[in-house]
Amino acid sequence: MPKLTRMGITALGRPKNILIANRVEPTRNESLFGESTLLVGCIALRQDLELVRSMTPATTGLPRRLLYIANEDWAFLLNRLPMARAAREAGFEVHVATRVNKDAKAIEAEGFILHRVPFRRGGLSPFAALPTILALRRVEKKIKPQIVHHSGLQCSVYGSIAALGKKIPQVNAITGLGYIFTSVTWRTRPLRQVMAWLLPWLFNRQRSRVLVQNPDDRSALNDLGIEQQRIVLIPGSGVDTDALQPLPEPEGPITFGFAGRLLTDKGIRALVAAHGILRSQGFDTNLIIAGNPDPANPASVLREEVEEWSRRPGISWLGHIEDIVSLWRACHVAALPSHREGLPGSLMEAAACGRPMIAADAPGSREIVIEDQTGLLVPIENPAALAQAMKSLATSPELRARYGNAARQLVVSRLSAKIIGSSIVQLYDELTLKHPGA
Repeated sequence: MPKLTRMGITALGRPKNILIANRVEPTRNESLFGESTLLVGCIALRQDLELVRSMTPATTGLPRRLLYIANEDWAFLLNRLPMARAAREAGFEVHVATRVNKDAKAIEAEGFILHRVPFRRGGLSPFAALPTILALRRVEKKIKPQIVHHSGLQCSVYGSIAALGKKIPQVNAITGLGYIFTSVTWRTRPLRQVMAWLLPWLFNRQRSRVLVQNPDDRSALNDLGIEQQRIVLIPGSGVDTDALQPLPEPEGPITFGFAGRLLTDKGIRALVAAHGILRSQGFDTNLIIAGNPDPANPASVLREEVEEWSRRPGISWLGHIEDIVSLWRACHVAALPSHREGLPGSLMEAAACGRPMIAADAPGSREIVIEDQTGLLVPIENPAALAQAMKSLATSPELRARYGNAARQLVVSRLSAKIIGSSIVQLYDELTLKHPGA
């Protein structure tokens, strides 16, 4: 009998054999690699889920309509595509409501139905949210979805407000608590107070589930007043372990890679400083930075600062890249000293490519960077400790190989797109079963 892990949804054997365990007490600081077990209750038995599938689309003549709400088209592709593909394969008619920039063709090429919605990222005014909320209500009235999946905190709040008065099951996906919870400033303090009142009111409704990616976020939301039975843990959005295969180490100097938005709370300044320390000690190492500043985020690094970094010895700035494999092919080690994550996609992709990892000992990151198993953990914003970890991996090919092999094993066994996709589809089935009809 396979063990049932503490996760809200966990794979047992084949990806299809999944139980949904919602009434689980929060447990901090347990990794996905651990052996701890905890199960208090489970719902949505497999025979009930098969009954739901047997009812659609053949017996009803209509497909179930699933609406994803994301604030940017690229964010949907980055964070939700494996889940949406799994839902499509399970027979859902997939709709995507988002702000369209340049990825409309990529979304429509997947067979998804696109709805353009005005989103303003970085805005704090409730009046700026009103056009978005009204647009979402119009979309939902038009397509009458059986279930809505909100991607991120902003979409979960806007989407939940838009659904007031409607009986639509909702998945509120919190992919990390973000700037409001990672920064302590005069702007974020009152926002946190508002969220402490608003989130329980919005998320504790009967047809609502809150989807988190790590135990720390589950505990944090529970502390904010979200009922434990509403919270489901699925670790990440899935990584394509068929497309991403282990890569041989590149020749030449040891190279560290960073992939992500260039934000202060991603730890990018600490990483640049640590690389400088390593170079000052005589190590001929390189740092490749893939990603751009995000002006809509108050924590964004200025472009001028990044340009200055790129002029330093050993640092290359690529900006946004489409081919993530090309980055990890050029790097020996993946580094992401972020202050808080959901479950970092860039590290999951690096792990799938067999790369050892260095990360800050922070929520989300420590779920994939397991100390002395898949990589090394360092304190948040500690360039000296980060430089020491970089040195340890730079000088030990044996350690890099051991961590890289274990990282690949972790994503294949726990975090693949097939496993995560099966988990999310069964969550959709459970909600459809318990709350049929919109």
